[in-house]
This record gives sequence, structure tokens and C-alpha cells, in this order.
Amino acid sequence: MSESNVHIQLRQKQDYQFDVQFGAQVPSLLADEPAPLGNGVGPSPVQLLAAAVGNCLSDSLLFALRKFKQSPEPIQCDVYAEVGRNEQGRVRVLQMRAVLTMGVPAAELEHLERVLSTFETYCTVTQSVGQGIPIAIEVYDSLQARLK
Repeated sequence: MSESNVHIQLRQKQDYQFDVQFGAQVPSLLADEPAPLGNGVGPSPVQLLAAAVGNCLSDSLLFALRKFKQSPEPIQCDVYAEVGRNEQGRVRVLQMRAVLTMGVPAAELEHLERVLSTFETYCTVTQSVGQGIPIAIEVYDSLQARLK
């Protein structure tokens, strides 16, 4: 959406727990690996990646609809990341699936077809991550009608 450089800082607290600092205006976040490596007291790197993809897609959908003065709120996004071993036997995120659900019926939104055909192309994180990890995207309205 906007162009800028981002700087975050991670500081190890203990073992696999890291305090993630985003800057003065944003609260820090504790990240941790699940057991047996860590204690699972914070989101794992895979969970943070999935959250970044889902958050960016949700923002892009909301932004695209608001450009047409539409109100799809509240938007919900569920992201499923499949973790498994690649051809070399290393654990990787193999694919992701993002399911966005809008808080209103599709019939209440104007320009929806146009928005659905373009919103994901503006999602910085998903377009970047998608170059290495396949990401399937589904969109539903509040009546659970699949729109994409």
C-alpha cells in the first residue's frame, strides 16, 4: 500500500523466545517455537508468516472495497499453513490457504466483481511470499456464499 523501509528488532530472551520490537509506537511481541524446541508461549515464525499473509490480504480487500465507499466489515481471515518436508527432507511451509469472510452479504456491495479480481494483486506480503510458497485465496460473504 505505501512504500517505505521497515525495521524490526528481535532480542533473545531465553532459548527460542525472542522479544520482537516494531518501533516506539507499536507494542513488542514475544515469539517462541512450539515444544520440543521452545515453550510455545508466543507465536512461532510460521504463525507470524501466516498472520502477515492474512492481515495483508484482509487489509487489501478492505482498502479495495473502501475505494468504492463500500463497508464489508467485519472481515475475518483464516489462514492455514501446511508444514512438511521438502524434497531435501527439510521442514518448510509447503503451501498456504487464506479464507476471507466479509461481514455482509455480497448483494450489499457494489463493484464487488472488480474488487475480487484485483485486490490480492495489491497485497505486498502475499504477492512476495507467494513467489516461493503457493497461496490459495478464497472469499466468502456473510451468507457463506463463495465469491472467489
